[in-house]
Amino acid sequence: MKILKNKLFIKSLVYDAVGMATVAIPVVGPFLDILWAPYASKKMSEMYPGKKGKVASVLVFLEEILPGTDIIPTFTLMYLYTFVWKKEPAPKARVIEVESY
Repeated sequence: MKILKNKLFIKSLVYDAVGMATVAIPVVGPFLDILWAPYASKKMSEMYPGKKGKVASVLVFLEEILPGTDIIPTFTLMYLYTFVWKKEPAPKARVIEVESY
């Protein structure tokens, strides 16, 4: 599990770096965002399956397609949310009924 988490973290950093790199290209950068946004959205939904992955993929698409928001590290924030900040709910207590004679 630790190796999977490390790979996910490295992938998150790389995808965020690529998304931010388009800001450095003066004229072509915004047009590259049009290509990068759907790809980043697909990768986010693959990295984090389920409902939270779908929500995150929409957010990363909007973040990449809107001008001026490329500096937000969406992939890294999703990693932190999933593995660092989110607390797992405590398992529900089960009631065991016992019949007395």
